[in-house]
Amino acid sequence: MGEEERLAELASFGSDALTGDAELDAIVRFAAQLCATPISLVSLVKADTQAFLARTGLPVAQTPRDQSFCAHAMHQRSVMQVPDATQDPRFFDNGLVTGAPDIRFYAGHPLVSDDGAPLGSLCVIDSAARPQGLTRFQQDGLAVLAQAVMRRLNARRDEMRAVLQAERREFLVRALADSVPALVWSADADGNFDYFNRQMQDFTGLATLTASSAVHADDLAGCKARWEEAIRTGEPYEIEHRVRRHDGEYRWVMSRAAPARDDNGRVIRWFGTATDIDSMHRESENNDLLARELSHRIKNIFAVVAGLISLSARKQPEHKGFADELTGTIRALGRAHDYVRPTGADHRNSLLGLLGDLFSPYMSAGEQRVLVVGDDAAIAARAATPLALVFHELATNSAKYGALGADEGHVDLTIDDQGDTLLLRWTEHGGPPAQAEGRIDGFGSRLVEMSITGQLGGSWQRRFEPGGLVCELVVAKACITP
Repeated sequence: MGEEERLAELASFGSDALTGDAELDAIVRFAAQLCATPISLVSLVKADTQAFLARTGLPVAQTPRDQSFCAHAMHQRSVMQVPDATQDPRFFDNGLVTGAPDIRFYAGHPLVSDDGAPLGSLCVIDSAARPQGLTRFQQDGLAVLAQAVMRRLNARRDEMRAVLQAERREFLVRALADSVPALVWSADADGNFDYFNRQMQDFTGLATLTASSAVHADDLAGCKARWEEAIRTGEPYEIEHRVRRHDGEYRWVMSRAAPARDDNGRVIRWFGTATDIDSMHRESENNDLLARELSHRIKNIFAVVAGLISLSARKQPEHKGFADELTGTIRALGRAHDYVRPTGADHRNSLLGLLGDLFSPYMSAGEQRVLVVGDDAAIAARAATPLALVFHELATNSAKYGALGADEGHVDLTIDDQGDTLLLRWTEHGGPPAQAEGRIDGFGSRLVEMSITGQLGGSWQRRFEPGGLVCELVVAKACITP
Protein backbone atom coordinates (compact mmCIF):
# COMPACT_ATOMS: atom_id res chain seq x y z
CA MET A 1 0.00 0.00 0.00
CA GLY A 2 1.43 3.38 -1.03
CA GLU A 3 1.84 6.29 1.38
CA GLU A 4 -1.02 8.30 -0.17
CA GLU A 5 -3.37 5.34 0.22
CA ARG A 6 -2.17 4.82 3.80
CA LEU A 7 -2.77 8.44 4.71
CA ALA A 8 -6.25 8.31 3.11
CA GLU A 9 -7.06 5.22 5.15
CA LEU A 10 -5.81 6.96 8.31
CA ALA A 11 -7.96 10.02 7.56
CA SER A 12 -11.04 7.81 7.18
CA PHE A 13 -10.95 7.07 10.91
CA GLY A 14 -11.49 10.71 11.89
CA SER A 15 -9.19 9.89 14.74
CA ASP A 16 -8.56 13.45 15.89
CA ALA A 17 -12.01 13.39 17.46
CA LEU A 18 -10.74 10.66 19.81
CA THR A 19 -8.09 12.85 21.42
CA GLY A 20 -8.72 12.62 25.14
CA ASP A 21 -11.00 9.60 24.71
CA ALA A 22 -11.59 8.00 28.10
CA GLU A 23 -11.33 4.44 26.79
CA LEU A 24 -7.99 5.07 25.08
CA ASP A 25 -6.68 6.90 28.14
CA ALA A 26 -7.52 3.86 30.25
CA ILE A 27 -5.70 1.59 27.79
CA VAL A 28 -2.41 3.56 27.91
CA ARG A 29 -2.51 3.74 31.69
CA PHE A 30 -2.97 -0.01 31.90
CA ALA A 31 -0.24 -0.63 29.30
CA ALA A 32 2.23 1.43 31.36
CA GLN A 33 1.34 -0.55 34.48
CA LEU A 34 1.52 -3.87 32.64
CA CYS A 35 4.97 -3.16 31.24
CA ALA A 36 6.25 -1.16 34.25
CA THR A 37 7.13 1.89 32.15
CA PRO A 38 6.63 5.59 32.89
CA ILE A 39 5.35 6.36 29.38
CA SER A 40 2.69 4.78 27.16
CA LEU A 41 1.21 6.21 23.97
CA VAL A 42 -1.36 5.58 21.26
CA SER A 43 0.51 7.06 18.33
CA LEU A 44 -0.82 7.61 14.81
CA VAL A 45 1.76 8.39 12.14
CA LYS A 46 0.69 11.21 9.83
CA ALA A 47 2.48 12.77 6.86
CA ASP A 48 4.83 14.97 8.89
CA THR A 49 4.07 14.21 12.52
CA GLN A 50 3.09 11.47 14.88
CA ALA A 51 0.03 12.42 16.94
CA PHE A 52 -0.70 10.93 20.34
CA LEU A 53 -4.42 10.21 20.71
CA ALA A 54 -3.82 9.03 24.26
CA ARG A 55 -0.74 9.39 26.41
CA THR A 56 0.53 8.99 29.93
CA GLY A 57 3.89 10.20 31.24
CA LEU A 58 4.58 12.48 28.24
CA PRO A 59 3.55 16.17 28.18
CA VAL A 60 3.63 16.76 24.41
CA ALA A 61 0.74 15.78 22.07
CA GLN A 62 2.86 15.18 18.97
CA THR A 63 6.42 15.02 17.66
CA PRO A 64 7.96 15.21 14.18
CA ARG A 65 7.61 12.09 12.12
CA ASP A 66 11.36 11.88 11.45
CA GLN A 67 11.81 11.28 15.20
CA SER A 68 9.11 8.58 15.34
CA PHE A 69 9.90 5.12 16.62
CA CYS A 70 6.28 4.18 15.84
CA ALA A 71 6.84 4.89 12.12
CA HIS A 72 9.09 1.82 12.21
CA ALA A 73 6.94 -0.27 14.58
CA MET A 74 3.78 0.10 12.50
CA HIS A 75 5.31 -1.92 9.67
CA GLN A 76 6.08 -4.93 11.89
CA ARG A 77 3.90 -8.00 12.37
CA SER A 78 4.19 -8.04 16.15
CA VAL A 79 5.79 -6.08 18.98
CA MET A 80 8.90 -4.17 17.91
CA GLN A 81 11.36 -3.82 20.79
CA VAL A 82 14.38 -1.51 21.10
CA PRO A 83 16.30 -2.65 24.24
CA ASP A 84 18.69 0.32 24.19
CA ALA A 85 18.10 3.14 21.70
CA THR A 86 21.61 4.52 22.20
CA GLN A 87 22.94 1.31 20.71
CA ASP A 88 20.48 1.12 17.80
CA PRO A 89 21.80 2.61 14.53
CA ARG A 90 18.27 3.78 13.64
CA PHE A 91 17.80 5.87 16.78
CA PHE A 92 21.11 6.59 18.55
CA ASP A 93 21.14 10.19 17.26
CA ASN A 94 17.34 10.73 17.49
CA GLY A 95 16.40 13.95 19.26
CA LEU A 96 14.04 11.98 21.55
CA VAL A 97 17.05 9.87 22.59
CA THR A 98 19.68 12.55 22.90
CA GLY A 99 17.19 14.85 24.63
CA ALA A 100 13.89 14.64 26.55
CA PRO A 101 12.28 12.25 27.14
CA ASP A 102 15.63 10.41 26.91
CA ILE A 103 14.25 7.25 25.36
CA ARG A 104 16.27 4.16 26.01
CA PHE A 105 13.77 1.30 25.91
CA TYR A 106 10.90 1.21 23.41
CA ALA A 107 8.30 -1.48 22.65
CA GLY A 108 5.44 -0.88 20.22
CA HIS A 109 2.70 -3.08 18.79
CA PRO A 110 1.52 -2.07 15.30
CA LEU A 111 -1.96 -0.64 14.77
CA VAL A 112 -3.16 -1.94 11.40
CA SER A 113 -6.54 -1.38 9.72
CA ASP A 114 -8.69 -4.21 8.40
CA ASP A 115 -7.51 -3.24 4.92
CA GLY A 116 -3.89 -3.72 5.96
CA ALA A 117 -2.96 -0.05 6.27
CA PRO A 118 -0.33 0.62 9.01
CA LEU A 119 -1.64 3.48 11.14
CA GLY A 120 0.74 3.72 14.09
CA SER A 121 1.36 1.81 17.28
CA LEU A 122 0.51 1.30 20.92
CA CYS A 123 3.87 1.74 22.63
CA VAL A 124 5.55 1.82 26.02
CA ILE A 125 8.74 3.81 26.70
CA ASP A 126 11.35 3.86 29.48
CA SER A 127 14.37 6.08 30.07
CA ALA A 128 16.30 3.03 31.25
CA ALA A 129 17.57 0.37 28.88
CA ARG A 130 16.09 -3.14 29.11
CA PRO A 131 18.41 -5.69 27.62
CA GLN A 132 15.89 -8.46 28.30
CA GLY A 133 12.98 -6.52 26.82
CA LEU A 134 9.37 -7.39 27.68
CA THR A 135 8.31 -10.72 29.04
CA ARG A 136 6.13 -12.94 26.88
CA PHE A 137 3.17 -12.10 29.13
CA GLN A 138 3.78 -8.37 28.66
CA GLN A 139 4.10 -8.76 24.89
CA ASP A 140 0.86 -10.73 24.71
CA GLY A 141 -0.86 -8.16 26.91
CA LEU A 142 0.36 -5.32 24.70
CA ALA A 143 -1.03 -7.17 21.66
CA VAL A 144 -4.43 -7.54 23.33
CA LEU A 145 -4.47 -3.85 24.24
CA ALA A 146 -3.52 -2.92 20.66
CA GLN A 147 -6.54 -4.90 19.45
CA ALA A 148 -8.70 -2.91 21.88
CA VAL A 149 -7.30 0.32 20.44
CA MET A 150 -8.21 -0.82 16.92
CA ARG A 151 -11.72 -1.74 18.03
CA ARG A 152 -12.15 1.79 19.36
CA LEU A 153 -10.78 3.30 16.16
CA ASN A 154 -13.04 1.11 14.03
CA ALA A 155 -16.04 2.03 16.18
CA ARG A 156 -15.21 5.70 15.69
CA ARG A 157 -14.98 5.21 11.92
CA ASP A 158 -18.29 3.32 11.86
CA GLU A 159 -19.92 6.15 13.82
CA MET A 160 -18.48 8.73 11.46
CA ARG A 161 -19.58 6.80 8.39
CA ALA A 162 -23.07 6.42 9.82
CA VAL A 163 -23.24 10.16 10.44
CA LEU A 164 -21.97 10.92 6.94
CA GLN A 165 -24.44 8.47 5.44
CA ALA A 166 -27.28 10.02 7.43
CA GLU A 167 -26.20 13.50 6.36
CA ARG A 168 -26.02 12.35 2.75
CA ARG A 169 -29.49 10.84 2.95
CA GLU A 170 -30.82 13.99 4.58
CA PHE A 171 -29.23 16.10 1.85
CA LEU A 172 -30.82 13.95 -0.86
CA VAL A 173 -34.20 14.03 0.87
CA ARG A 174 -34.06 17.80 1.24
CA ALA A 175 -32.91 18.21 -2.36
CA LEU A 176 -35.82 16.05 -3.49
CA ALA A 177 -38.26 17.93 -1.24
CA ASP A 178 -37.06 21.25 -2.63
CA SER A 179 -37.50 20.01 -6.20
CA VAL A 180 -41.14 18.93 -5.98
CA PRO A 181 -43.93 21.48 -6.59
CA ALA A 182 -45.47 20.98 -3.16
CA LEU A 183 -45.16 22.27 0.37
CA VAL A 184 -43.18 19.63 2.28
CA TRP A 185 -42.34 19.36 5.96
CA SER A 186 -41.19 16.84 8.53
CA ALA A 187 -41.37 16.31 12.28
CA ASP A 188 -39.73 14.07 14.84
CA ALA A 189 -41.49 11.17 16.55
CA ASP A 190 -42.95 13.50 19.19
CA GLY A 191 -44.47 15.78 16.57
CA ASN A 192 -41.93 18.60 16.79
CA PHE A 193 -41.59 20.21 13.35
CA ASP A 194 -37.96 20.36 12.23
CA TYR A 195 -38.00 20.95 8.47
CA PHE A 196 -39.91 22.98 5.89
CA ASN A 197 -38.85 22.90 2.25
CA ARG A 198 -38.00 25.94 0.14
CA GLN A 199 -41.44 26.00 -1.49
CA MET A 200 -43.04 26.33 1.94
CA GLN A 201 -40.83 29.31 2.74
CA ASP A 202 -41.48 30.87 -0.68
CA PHE A 203 -45.24 30.30 -0.34
CA THR A 204 -45.52 31.92 3.09
CA GLY A 205 -42.74 34.47 2.64
CA LEU A 206 -41.39 33.51 6.06
CA ALA A 207 -37.70 32.68 6.45
CA THR A 208 -38.36 30.99 9.79
CA LEU A 209 -41.41 28.78 10.11
CA THR A 210 -43.17 27.08 12.98
CA ALA A 211 -46.13 24.72 12.96
CA SER A 212 -48.57 27.60 13.51
CA SER A 213 -46.86 30.66 12.06
CA ALA A 214 -48.94 30.78 8.85
CA VAL A 215 -52.12 28.87 9.80
CA HIS A 216 -55.38 30.83 9.97
CA ALA A 217 -56.31 31.59 13.58
CA ASP A 218 -59.76 30.02 13.17
CA ASP A 219 -58.23 26.75 11.95
CA LEU A 220 -55.38 26.48 14.42
CA ALA A 221 -57.24 24.66 17.21
CA GLY A 222 -58.61 22.03 14.83
CA CYS A 223 -55.19 21.46 13.24
CA LYS A 224 -53.57 21.12 16.65
CA ALA A 225 -56.18 18.67 17.93
CA ARG A 226 -55.95 16.51 14.81
CA TRP A 227 -52.13 16.54 14.93
CA GLU A 228 -52.05 15.55 18.61
CA GLU A 229 -54.43 12.69 17.86
CA ALA A 230 -52.18 11.47 15.02
CA ILE A 231 -49.11 11.57 17.28
CA ARG A 232 -50.98 9.68 19.99
CA THR A 233 -52.40 6.96 17.72
CA GLY A 234 -49.75 6.77 14.99
CA GLU A 235 -52.49 7.08 12.36
CA PRO A 236 -52.01 9.25 9.23
CA TYR A 237 -52.82 12.95 9.58
CA GLU A 238 -55.17 14.73 7.19
CA ILE A 239 -57.01 18.03 7.46
CA GLU A 240 -58.12 20.97 5.31
CA HIS A 241 -57.21 24.42 6.61
CA ARG A 242 -56.11 27.86 5.51
CA VAL A 243 -52.52 29.12 5.23
CA ARG A 244 -51.45 32.73 4.78
CA ARG A 245 -49.62 33.29 1.51
CA HIS A 246 -46.73 35.76 1.17
CA ASP A 247 -49.12 38.39 -0.25
CA GLY A 248 -51.38 38.16 2.81
CA GLU A 249 -54.13 36.12 1.13
CA TYR A 250 -55.28 32.97 2.90
CA ARG A 251 -55.40 29.86 0.73
CA TRP A 252 -57.06 26.53 1.47
CA VAL A 253 -54.61 23.62 1.64
CA MET A 254 -54.89 19.89 2.28
CA SER A 255 -52.29 18.87 4.86
CA ARG A 256 -51.37 15.21 5.04
CA ALA A 257 -48.67 13.37 6.98
CA ALA A 258 -47.65 9.74 7.32
CA PRO A 259 -45.42 8.16 9.97
CA ALA A 260 -42.10 6.48 9.17
CA ARG A 261 -41.52 3.42 11.34
CA ASP A 262 -38.49 1.35 12.30
CA ASP A 263 -38.25 -2.43 11.99
CA ASN A 264 -40.16 -2.80 15.27
CA GLY A 265 -43.07 -0.68 14.06
CA ARG A 266 -42.14 2.28 16.26
CA VAL A 267 -42.76 5.74 14.78
CA ILE A 268 -39.43 7.49 14.27
CA ARG A 269 -40.42 10.44 12.06
CA TRP A 270 -43.33 12.11 10.30
CA PHE A 271 -43.26 13.32 6.69
CA GLY A 272 -45.98 15.62 5.44
CA THR A 273 -47.17 17.76 2.56
CA ALA A 274 -49.55 20.66 2.18
CA THR A 275 -51.29 20.90 -1.20
CA ASP A 276 -52.96 24.08 -2.40
CA ILE A 277 -56.63 23.19 -2.97
CA ASP A 278 -58.01 26.72 -2.86
CA SER A 279 -59.44 26.65 -6.39
CA MET A 280 -60.96 23.22 -5.79
CA HIS A 281 -62.38 24.36 -2.45
CA ARG A 282 -63.99 27.45 -3.95
CA GLU A 283 -65.39 25.39 -6.83
CA SER A 284 -66.84 22.97 -4.29
CA GLU A 285 -68.47 25.86 -2.44
CA ASN A 286 -69.98 27.11 -5.71
CA ASN A 287 -71.24 23.60 -6.51
CA ASP A 288 -72.79 23.33 -3.06
CA LEU A 289 -74.53 26.66 -3.58
CA LEU A 290 -75.88 25.48 -6.94
CA ALA A 291 -76.98 22.15 -5.45
CA ARG A 292 -78.82 23.91 -2.64
CA GLU A 293 -80.61 26.14 -5.14
CA LEU A 294 -81.60 23.13 -7.30
CA SER A 295 -82.71 21.25 -4.21
CA HIS A 296 -84.91 24.15 -3.15
CA ARG A 297 -86.53 24.29 -6.57
CA ILE A 298 -87.13 20.52 -6.66
CA LYS A 299 -88.75 20.71 -3.25
CA ASN A 300 -91.01 23.47 -4.52
CA ILE A 301 -91.94 21.29 -7.52
CA PHE A 302 -93.00 18.48 -5.14
CA ALA A 303 -95.18 20.97 -3.27
CA VAL A 304 -96.74 22.30 -6.48
CA VAL A 305 -97.51 18.79 -7.80
CA ALA A 306 -99.06 17.76 -4.48
CA GLY A 307 -101.16 20.92 -4.52
CA LEU A 308 -102.36 20.29 -8.07
CA ILE A 309 -103.37 16.73 -7.17
CA SER A 310 -105.34 17.97 -4.15
CA LEU A 311 -107.03 20.63 -6.26
CA SER A 312 -108.00 18.07 -8.91
CA ALA A 313 -109.32 15.70 -6.24
CA ARG A 314 -111.67 18.37 -4.91
CA LYS A 315 -113.11 18.76 -8.40
CA GLN A 316 -113.42 14.99 -8.86
CA PRO A 317 -114.37 13.52 -5.47
CA GLU A 318 -114.65 10.03 -6.94
CA HIS A 319 -110.83 9.98 -7.35
CA LYS A 320 -110.05 11.25 -3.84
CA GLY A 321 -108.68 7.88 -2.65
CA PHE A 322 -106.24 7.61 -5.49
CA ALA A 323 -105.29 11.27 -5.13
CA ASP A 324 -104.55 10.81 -1.43
CA GLU A 325 -102.30 7.84 -2.16
CA LEU A 326 -100.47 9.74 -4.88
CA THR A 327 -100.06 12.78 -2.66
CA GLY A 328 -98.67 10.58 0.11
CA THR A 329 -96.16 9.06 -2.31
CA ILE A 330 -95.04 12.48 -3.49
CA ARG A 331 -94.63 13.66 0.09
CA ALA A 332 -92.55 10.56 0.87
CA LEU A 333 -90.34 11.36 -2.11
CA GLY A 334 -90.08 14.91 -0.81
CA ARG A 335 -88.95 13.66 2.60
CA ALA A 336 -86.38 11.39 0.97
CA HIS A 337 -85.09 14.25 -1.16
CA ASP A 338 -85.01 16.55 1.83
CA TYR A 339 -83.00 13.96 3.74
CA VAL A 340 -80.25 13.52 1.14
CA ARG A 341 -80.17 17.04 -0.24
CA PRO A 342 -76.85 18.94 0.19
CA THR A 343 -78.21 21.03 3.07
CA GLY A 344 -79.45 18.01 5.00
CA ALA A 345 -78.19 16.86 8.38
CA ASP A 346 -74.84 15.18 8.94
CA HIS A 347 -76.56 11.75 9.03
CA ARG A 348 -78.18 12.21 5.61
CA ASN A 349 -76.24 9.29 4.13
CA SER A 350 -77.51 6.82 6.74
CA LEU A 351 -80.06 4.13 5.87
CA LEU A 352 -81.36 4.12 9.44
CA GLY A 353 -81.65 7.91 9.33
CA LEU A 354 -83.60 7.88 6.06
CA LEU A 355 -86.04 5.23 7.30
CA GLY A 356 -86.49 7.15 10.52
CA ASP A 357 -87.50 10.23 8.54
CA LEU A 358 -89.84 8.25 6.28
CA PHE A 359 -91.69 6.69 9.22
CA SER A 360 -91.91 9.87 11.29
CA PRO A 361 -95.65 10.24 10.40
CA TYR A 362 -96.28 6.95 12.20
CA MET A 363 -95.54 8.23 15.68
CA SER A 364 -98.26 7.59 18.24
CA ALA A 365 -98.12 9.40 21.59
CA GLY A 366 -94.36 9.69 21.21
CA GLU A 367 -93.99 5.99 20.39
CA GLN A 368 -92.56 4.91 17.06
CA ARG A 369 -94.99 2.41 15.56
CA VAL A 370 -92.43 1.35 12.95
CA LEU A 371 -89.35 0.25 14.88
CA VAL A 372 -86.20 0.14 12.75
CA VAL A 373 -83.23 -1.79 14.17
CA GLY A 374 -80.12 -3.56 12.90
CA ASP A 375 -77.12 -2.75 10.76
CA ASP A 376 -76.73 0.69 9.27
CA ALA A 377 -75.31 1.48 5.85
CA ALA A 378 -74.28 4.56 3.95
CA ILE A 379 -76.62 5.39 1.08
CA ALA A 380 -76.12 7.41 -2.07
CA ALA A 381 -78.59 10.06 -3.16
CA ARG A 382 -79.60 7.89 -6.14
CA ALA A 383 -80.89 5.20 -3.75
CA ALA A 384 -83.10 7.51 -1.69
CA THR A 385 -85.98 7.63 -4.21
CA PRO A 386 -86.49 3.85 -4.74
CA LEU A 387 -86.08 3.19 -1.00
CA ALA A 388 -88.65 5.87 -0.21
CA LEU A 389 -91.11 4.46 -2.77
CA VAL A 390 -90.79 0.90 -1.46
CA PHE A 391 -91.20 1.65 2.23
CA HIS A 392 -93.85 4.31 1.71
CA GLU A 393 -95.86 1.71 -0.22
CA LEU A 394 -95.43 -0.87 2.56
CA ALA A 395 -96.38 1.66 5.24
CA THR A 396 -99.48 3.05 3.49
CA ASN A 397 -100.62 -0.48 2.63
CA SER A 398 -100.21 -1.47 6.27
CA ALA A 399 -102.19 1.59 7.33
CA LYS A 400 -105.05 0.47 5.08
CA TYR A 401 -105.08 -3.26 5.61
CA GLY A 402 -102.57 -4.21 8.27
CA ALA A 403 -100.96 -3.43 11.60
CA LEU A 404 -100.63 0.33 11.19
CA GLY A 405 -104.38 0.53 10.70
CA ALA A 406 -105.01 -0.99 14.15
CA ASP A 407 -104.72 0.95 17.40
CA GLU A 408 -102.26 -1.52 18.96
CA GLY A 409 -100.53 -2.54 15.76
CA HIS A 410 -96.86 -1.95 15.06
CA VAL A 411 -94.13 -3.01 12.64
CA ASP A 412 -90.59 -4.28 13.21
CA LEU A 413 -88.14 -3.52 10.42
CA THR A 414 -84.78 -5.27 10.86
CA ILE A 415 -81.69 -4.72 8.72
CA ASP A 416 -79.10 -7.49 8.41
CA ASP A 417 -75.79 -6.80 6.65
CA GLN A 418 -74.92 -9.98 4.73
CA GLY A 419 -71.76 -8.77 3.03
CA ASP A 420 -72.63 -7.83 -0.53
CA THR A 421 -76.33 -7.49 0.24
CA LEU A 422 -78.68 -6.16 2.89
CA LEU A 423 -81.68 -8.16 4.09
CA LEU A 424 -84.54 -5.92 5.25
CA ARG A 425 -87.34 -7.81 6.99
CA TRP A 426 -90.72 -6.05 7.46
CA THR A 427 -92.82 -7.83 10.12
CA GLU A 428 -96.26 -6.63 11.18
CA HIS A 429 -97.76 -7.27 14.63
CA GLY A 430 -101.16 -6.61 16.18
CA GLY A 431 -103.13 -5.99 13.03
CA PRO A 432 -106.21 -7.74 11.63
CA PRO A 433 -105.81 -11.33 10.41
CA ALA A 434 -103.37 -11.32 7.52
CA GLN A 435 -104.84 -12.05 4.14
CA ALA A 436 -103.55 -11.59 0.66
CA GLU A 437 -106.58 -9.82 -0.68
CA GLY A 438 -105.95 -6.09 -1.07
CA ARG A 439 -102.37 -6.27 0.21
CA ILE A 440 -99.77 -4.70 -2.09
CA ASP A 441 -101.57 -5.57 -5.26
CA GLY A 442 -101.78 -4.01 -8.66
CA PHE A 443 -99.88 -0.75 -9.13
CA GLY A 444 -98.31 -0.86 -5.65
CA SER A 445 -96.94 -4.33 -6.19
CA ARG A 446 -95.47 -3.35 -9.55
CA LEU A 447 -93.96 -0.21 -8.04
CA VAL A 448 -92.22 -2.20 -5.29
CA GLU A 449 -91.07 -4.83 -7.80
CA MET A 450 -89.62 -2.28 -10.22
CA SER A 451 -87.89 -0.32 -7.47
CA ILE A 452 -86.27 -3.36 -5.86
CA THR A 453 -85.25 -5.27 -8.96
CA GLY A 454 -84.66 -2.38 -11.32
CA GLN A 455 -82.95 0.20 -9.12
CA LEU A 456 -81.79 -1.61 -5.98
CA GLY A 457 -80.44 -4.74 -7.67
CA GLY A 458 -82.36 -7.10 -5.40
CA SER A 459 -85.45 -9.21 -4.88
CA TRP A 460 -88.40 -9.50 -2.51
CA GLN A 461 -90.90 -11.97 -1.23
CA ARG A 462 -93.92 -11.77 1.08
CA ARG A 463 -95.90 -14.18 3.15
CA PHE A 464 -99.00 -13.86 5.30
CA GLU A 465 -98.59 -15.26 8.79
CA PRO A 466 -101.14 -15.27 11.64
CA GLY A 467 -99.45 -12.26 13.22
CA GLY A 468 -99.43 -10.22 10.05
CA LEU A 469 -97.61 -9.61 6.79
CA VAL A 470 -93.91 -10.46 6.54
CA CYS A 471 -91.89 -9.02 3.65
CA GLU A 472 -88.24 -9.84 3.06
CA LEU A 473 -86.33 -7.54 0.75
CA VAL A 474 -82.78 -8.20 -0.43
CA VAL A 475 -80.92 -5.23 -1.95
CA ALA A 476 -77.41 -5.05 -3.38
CA LYS A 477 -75.14 -2.81 -1.34
CA ALA A 478 -73.38 -1.72 -4.51
CA CYS A 479 -76.68 -0.19 -5.70
CA ILE A 480 -77.27 1.92 -2.61
CA THR A 481 -73.86 2.88 -1.26
CA PRO A 482 -71.99 6.01 -2.43
